[in-house]
Amino acid sequence: MARRQTRGRVEMRQIENEKEKLVSFSKRRSNIYKKASELVTLCGSEVGVVIFSPTGNSFAHPSINLFANRFLNQNPPQNDGADTLVESYRQLRIIELNQQHDELVNKIRADKARGKMLKQVTEARGGEGWWEAPIEELNLEELKKMKARMEELGQNLQSLINQRDRGAAAVLGEASNQRSP
Repeated sequence: MARRQTRGRVEMRQIENEKEKLVSFSKRRSNIYKKASELVTLCGSEVGVVIFSPTGNSFAHPSINLFANRFLNQNPPQNDGADTLVESYRQLRIIELNQQHDELVNKIRADKARGKMLKQVTEARGGEGWWEAPIEELNLEELKKMKARMEELGQNLQSLINQRDRGAAAVLGEASNQRSP
């Protein structure tokens, strides 16, 4: 749901962009679970939250069956609902952190594999880097590869320069805003 400020009132409407919608859903879902957990902790109440995501997945905390049975007056809960919700929120956070960990491990593996490949290429050239190869000894295909690598290096350098320029401009902008009354 997107917000638009109009004279102090907030207009709520559905987000059209799918990527923005999923990002907003993820952030807001986390905040809802956090607020439910706080309610349980502060007030000792039992809270049930069921959310169906835009992608079709469903989430229930702590257990939809527990609250459905409780709502229908069947099988009252045997344990404290506060502990169950807090534990469920903790488990959700653990899952999110494990996903982040797995992504980082995969990046590290890919970087290590790339490093090994670069080392093999360097050793195959007698310890020289690809940029140090005598151009006269390269065939047409090797020259094309070198050109592509040089262009990629140039683009990466330009991107890094642009990022640092924007960062420096932002710092200077903040500094000048702090000085002016």
